[in-house]
Amino acid sequence: MNHKRLFRVYRASGLSVKRNRRKKLLRTGGSQPVLTGPNQEWSLDFVHDSIATGRSVRVLSVVDNFTRECLALETDTSFASQRVTRVLEQVIAGRGAPQALRMDNGPELTSRHFLAWCMERKITMHHIQPGKPMQNGHVESFNGRFRDECLNANWFRNLLDARIKILGWREDYNGARPHSSLGYRTPDEFAAQWQRPSSSAQSIPQTEPPVKPSLAARLRAGLTDEPACNGPHYYEDEGLT
Repeated sequence: MNHKRLFRVYRASGLSVKRNRRKKLLRTGGSQPVLTGPNQEWSLDFVHDSIATGRSVRVLSVVDNFTRECLALETDTSFASQRVTRVLEQVIAGRGAPQALRMDNGPELTSRHFLAWCMERKITMHHIQPGKPMQNGHVESFNGRFRDECLNANWFRNLLDARIKILGWREDYNGARPHSSLGYRTPDEFAAQWQRPSSSAQSIPQTEPPVKPSLAARLRAGLTDEPACNGPHYYEDEGLT
């Protein structure tokens, strides 16, 4: 009995099993909001690259769509939704929470944990339509510049080396790169116009400027608690061991 005849017997007996079609995510496009100040909308996206050993790495980029500031460039071998929210918590602790987040439909940004985190903090989520990255044009433009000027221009020996070079590029982007859309000012200069000095900061005199820790020291103090950063192979040839 061939397969076609067996299939007809099953169909005649009512034994065929219907295949359920995979449900597709439906997103409706919306108009881009007119931004009038910082923290009104942040954009999130991931960029992929690899280190010298061939291991792939991912970089989470967070951009303020109004000031064009790069708020975070977090580098690791993998990201879970809990890691994404932890990065956002660190940014929020320094500059306040955003009113909305614009992002794609990746699993890290559509998980129950991430959705609950946004709802708890009353942050509006703007998920773009699948296949239309230009609905998140600010971070897409940033990622293109980031790849051309940093990822394609550097060779990363290991994960720590990638973090150091990427963080250095972020500081240069925010503090030394003027933008025509910002009146040929850097993102830091443009954002400084919207910062209000607190009364407590003015009442406390500072006799000496605070000592800024080195880049390697900051990375080692803030990132070594991650599982992907543990291990001596990430610190070799860096002079940090």
